[in-house]
Amino acid sequence: MQIKIALPSKGRISDPSVKLLERAGIGLKDNTNRKLFSETHDQEICVMFTRAADIPEFVADGAADIGITGLDLIEENDADVEILEDLNFGRANLVLASPEESPINSLKEIKPGSVVATEFPNLTGKYLKSKGISVKVVELSGSTEIAPFIGVADIVADITSTGTTLKMNHLKIIDIILESSIKLIANKNSFQENKDKIEAIRTGIKGVLDAEGKKLVMMNVAKEHLDQIKQAMPGLNGPTVSNVLSNEGIMAVHAVVDEKDVFNLVNKLKIIGARDILVVPIERII
Repeated sequence: MQIKIALPSKGRISDPSVKLLERAGIGLKDNTNRKLFSETHDQEICVMFTRAADIPEFVADGAADIGITGLDLIEENDADVEILEDLNFGRANLVLASPEESPINSLKEIKPGSVVATEFPNLTGKYLKSKGISVKVVELSGSTEIAPFIGVADIVADITSTGTTLKMNHLKIIDIILESSIKLIANKNSFQENKDKIEAIRTGIKGVLDAEGKKLVMMNVAKEHLDQIKQAMPGLNGPTVSNVLSNEGIMAVHAVVDEKDVFNLVNKLKIIGARDILVVPIERII
């Protein structure tokens, strides 16, 4: 049985999702021609390209075993799926926003019967109901920002990552409904029936995520400087130390460090006495 992974066919998370699979060792055989069903280098795994909004339902129904999509879409569809990992990209907020000149600046200023335009009617309606606010929710499939200015709605609920688009459209954020990011999800039955394979896919992807922003720093150092080197070098579980067989009294030391610390660390290590320092990219940490 093939494991089907549902990926967005287009949009801001499509290419990052494909690249994430590639880095995890599950690349497409032909990345230049994305078909509805595309083969990967693992014959037990295929990729299904579809709309990001449809992925939660497809995974919940078993049309796909695994999917990559946003938490906002999962919650909007009330999808009963297993969330396996937060993929650490595509962070955005579903927010309520009103026109800049509007007197509505917070939830308490939304009058009963106000009209809210959104692509997320389920999430928006449930959230406002939970706050005791009675409104009419109008579903729009696009151009939500224009709704207050053409008399369609009083406020909007829209996804934003920076708020720039809302500002450009003269809207101000008055509340946050949901903080969203991209998730790796699985069909609950598939996860139980194909657990080993799905866990292998999850492990490959998590290994890529864990390696982001990390470098492997390796060096040789005289034994008498070893304690100073150990103190200077951070690591996931401390540095690894081994003998260099061809050089008596020389030790090999390596550790995984944050990329942002590499510049200062290398200079510190040189001063202590380290030599032959290598800084190596890391593809995955398992």
